[in-house]
Amino acid sequence: MEILFYLSSAFLILFMILATYDGFYLHIWKYELFNKKESAFEHKTHTIRAILFPLIIWFLFIDTENSLSFYIGLSLVLIDLITLGLDAYSEKDSREFMNGLPKWEYIIHLFSNSFHFAAIVLIIAVRLTINEGVLSFTTALPNSFAKDMLQFIAVNIIPGSVVLALIHLIVIYPKGKLFWNTNRLKITCC
Repeated sequence: MEILFYLSSAFLILFMILATYDGFYLHIWKYELFNKKESAFEHKTHTIRAILFPLIIWFLFIDTENSLSFYIGLSLVLIDLITLGLDAYSEKDSREFMNGLPKWEYIIHLFSNSFHFAAIVLIIAVRLTINEGVLSFTTALPNSFAKDMLQFIAVNIIPGSVVLALIHLIVIYPKGKLFWNTNRLKITCC
């Protein structure tokens, strides 16, 4: 079971690296999808997924002692899958302004979503058991360094995920879009 915690941790980290690059740098910063009329629907699906992600992390990775949290987490994953399907379906039309989605970005999307769902499937697998042909879940995960490490990573993913979700949400609205467009170039680093 330890290996499942380690793999889930690795996949969460890999997902966050790719999601930050794709979701923030490419979608918000470089291509400004929220400013493109044809990309409005795609941006809304990204916003929904950005909001769902920290909730999924909370209910499946952090609040592991509560059976209701497990079911809420599973429901949010299902909503996330449906939203991902709508997002993928809309991308061809959404990216006409740049002659379609570049192949390299498509590859980033494939890997990013693979890491995202691999981490989720592994943590669900940790919580499920089959006894005499009956599928059930456990709320009492064994204490171990691997579990503690995964929960440490999950807790520390939440703040950045919430910030990314808030940025996605803010730029949907005209005043938020104006604020972002006016101030984004004032952001400097190092």
